[in-house]
Amino acid sequence: MAFTAIENRFQPDAQQKCAVGERGMVASAYPEATAVGVALLEAGGNAVDAACGVALALGVCEPQASGIGGQSVAIVHLNGRSFGVDGSSRAPSLAHLSRYRDGETHTGHRAVAVPSTVATLGYLNEHYGRLPWPQIVQPAIELAQTGYRLRALQRDLLASTRDELLAMPDGSAAHYFLQNGRDLYGADAMFRQPELAQTLQTLADEGPRAFYRGRIARLIDDDMRANDGFLRADDLALIPWPVEREVMWRRYKETAVCALPPPTTGRTLLLTLTLLDQLPPGAFDESPASYRRLAELLHKSLLATHQHPIAPHHYHENRDPILTADFARQQLANLHQRVPFDHAPEGNGETTHLSVMDGEGNAVGITQSVDAVYGAKVAARGLGFVYNNYIMALDTADPGNPFYLRPNATPFTNKTPAMLFRDGKLWLLLGSPGSDRIFAALSQLLTNVFDKGMSLGQAIDWPRLHAARDGVVHLEGRLDPAIEAHLAQHGYQTMRHANHDFYFGGIHAIMRCHDKNEFHGVADTRRDGTAVGF
Repeated sequence: MAFTAIENRFQPDAQQKCAVGERGMVASAYPEATAVGVALLEAGGNAVDAACGVALALGVCEPQASGIGGQSVAIVHLNGRSFGVDGSSRAPSLAHLSRYRDGETHTGHRAVAVPSTVATLGYLNEHYGRLPWPQIVQPAIELAQTGYRLRALQRDLLASTRDELLAMPDGSAAHYFLQNGRDLYGADAMFRQPELAQTLQTLADEGPRAFYRGRIARLIDDDMRANDGFLRADDLALIPWPVEREVMWRRYKETAVCALPPPTTGRTLLLTLTLLDQLPPGAFDESPASYRRLAELLHKSLLATHQHPIAPHHYHENRDPILTADFARQQLANLHQRVPFDHAPEGNGETTHLSVMDGEGNAVGITQSVDAVYGAKVAARGLGFVYNNYIMALDTADPGNPFYLRPNATPFTNKTPAMLFRDGKLWLLLGSPGSDRIFAALSQLLTNVFDKGMSLGQAIDWPRLHAARDGVVHLEGRLDPAIEAHLAQHGYQTMRHANHDFYFGGIHAIMRCHDKNEFHGVADTRRDGTAVGF
């Protein structure tokens, strides 16, 4: 594999979508958040410090995607050790399926799971960070106080969600995120969040436990009781500290890839890469037949994950039915045989991912979310943050499903941060938002690099497709029309999207070059993010 050539093709740009650094790199979904990470590295922090600061800042700048009312997972390489940090939320103790009416698992106060982001970031800072917690939180406080400029994508998402926010009886999210509680903000408007700043100040002064006990917990409890929600102070008092998990490993194109076990979809990514790696050289080019092959492979991987769910607390990688050699051989033998469709609705979650590497060889990738765009479409009154709607991610049909909706259940998640190693040394850190398109976006970036010889910057910008569970193949507008025609000829239903459509993910990735002392960072052209080195 011509790794040196891949590294040498990289070109930085003026838009900070592609950047070069000498001592570290930060890539995230909002420029102000990326700047926070760089500042913390320059202040002597390590990758953990910078990642936690960026994560909190993104909760301010990207409230439609994540925040302290959501959940976070992380993949970490620290002092030569690689591990996962599972910051899953859980269903409240009152969350019995029989108590839910139509739509209540998706929007409103009953859709809210126990928020875990603050516990996860606090855990990372306490056990692996170098800088004090107040210093990590302070930049997010300042962003909430002074404000940031709304960019086009966030305004578009707010416009598409406005009617849902206004339809909520308590009007809490509309109060915080719409001008005067009703109108959209103008282009490049400054958006300030004074109540969120006060909440973050409490966390800075009193520590992450203050989110789960004391005034903040009481206000959440009061808000839930007033709006017939299920989350209680008792649920918060049992702090959802994250669980450290061993990462899963697979070989791919002369690299070792690691990803997180369930409840994430790291297994989906590893299955996909295993299948890609076993195809002959030249199997993936720009021909329509190659894209049909890719669509069927992605579809099979996605369906396999949902047809073989595994409880995270009982997961053993060597017993995973979709990661066996026999399963991979079976999938490849039937690659051109279309599998039955799954008519489950496609996930439409909104998420964010950040990547950080420091000059000491450490790396942290955090994927965090409130699940849907603006989560449950309601916010914490007096506290300034949007609630997640992770109850939506629990199954309501099969009591035998490990992700079935019951008290204290762990929701399924499509988060898939990953790392690649060359000769035992970290080479690439990557992740993306995009619900069940995440693994497909990451797989296509990697096959662009390894099979098509692209630089990291070219690979992240290249048009993508997604084969949904219902059999529809979604095509980014820049793809050759001949691909769509070829798919139609073979019986596929297709849907064409706009160029650089945010539907296809928003990868933030960092490469640590082995042949020169450089970091290469990329931020997806489909989103508002930046990559900045130092």
